[in-house]
Amino acid sequence: MEQKLPAKIIERFRMPQFPAFNFPKGKVGIILMFLIMLMIIYNLFFVYVRPNEFGIKVVKIGINRGVHKEIYPAGLNFIIRGAEEMHRLPKDIQVLELTNSAASAASFARVERAAHIQTSDGFFVDLDVSIIYHIDDPYKVFTMIGPGTLYEDNGIIPKAEPVLKSTLGELTTEDFYNSPMRTKKAEAAKIILNTETEPKGIKIDHVLVRYFVYTPEIQRNIEEKKLKDQLVFKNQSEARAATEEAALKKIEQEGKVTVAIEMEKGKAYVTRKIAEKDLYVRKKKAEADLLVKLAEAERVRLKNESLRGAGAERMVGLKMADIYKGLDVIILPSDGPGGVNPLDLNNTLRLFDVRKGGGK
Repeated sequence: MEQKLPAKIIERFRMPQFPAFNFPKGKVGIILMFLIMLMIIYNLFFVYVRPNEFGIKVVKIGINRGVHKEIYPAGLNFIIRGAEEMHRLPKDIQVLELTNSAASAASFARVERAAHIQTSDGFFVDLDVSIIYHIDDPYKVFTMIGPGTLYEDNGIIPKAEPVLKSTLGELTTEDFYNSPMRTKKAEAAKIILNTETEPKGIKIDHVLVRYFVYTPEIQRNIEEKKLKDQLVFKNQSEARAATEEAALKKIEQEGKVTVAIEMEKGKAYVTRKIAEKDLYVRKKKAEADLLVKLAEAERVRLKNESLRGAGAERMVGLKMADIYKGLDVIILPSDGPGGVNPLDLNNTLRLFDVRKGGGK
């Protein structure tokens, strides 16, 4: 006798029903079919190389099998899927961060643990280092190291820490605090790394030591020693500063005395020049007064001489002429020995006893 299963059990094991897909018809269907064909062709025959990448083609089937030396530029590049492959390597700057603090590393950098280095005096230090590099020859990188990120895994990372140990390990514990020495050793590490990576197509641009950490006990001892050294330097600096301050005060005092002396010399010079000026003025004034007095005396002498000569007689005549101007009428005899001729000046002068008879 057959037994029927419950409906709930039958419903549970029933296959799900999917909605039927109806492909669009007409122009929309043609456009959609065209786009699908383009996507298929693109995925089968083209590879996009980004602007910051090198393209390396590997031919698997055909006459020119192997890795092609030609470096394919950015953009769409034709390949045949299955028979050819396009491998891409970065063209831009790459950074390898050796640090125990991943948060301090750049977001685009490859992060590995910090370099654990033994110093020349037997202590250990964890060193944070940034190694900045770029792929110089992608063909060499691909053929000698490999595709993908093997240029990091097999090219840079295995070489970095041993080279850092061989160069920076030559420093003592205290030398790590000496920036020029630390930088010099980092530059030496870059040179050694380049000798190993350049033949494989990788160029090291910079090796930068960013931070270093000793064990807590050693760090404390170093800090205490540094503090003591700084205290000694501080005392020496203060002593030199006191000496320099005393020398400065001495120079200031000597300068003030020199200024006072020069000021007194200046005042004496001014006084002397004023006295010389006054003497010169008085001398010139006396010479001028003497010249004036001599001129006055000469004038009187010349006047006296003129009055003693014929000029005096003519002067008196002129004066008498002025007197005649004030008279309205003078009656004088005009004939005989005592006659007066007003037009005879010589006779008039003899009349007034100014000129002696017969004088001219």
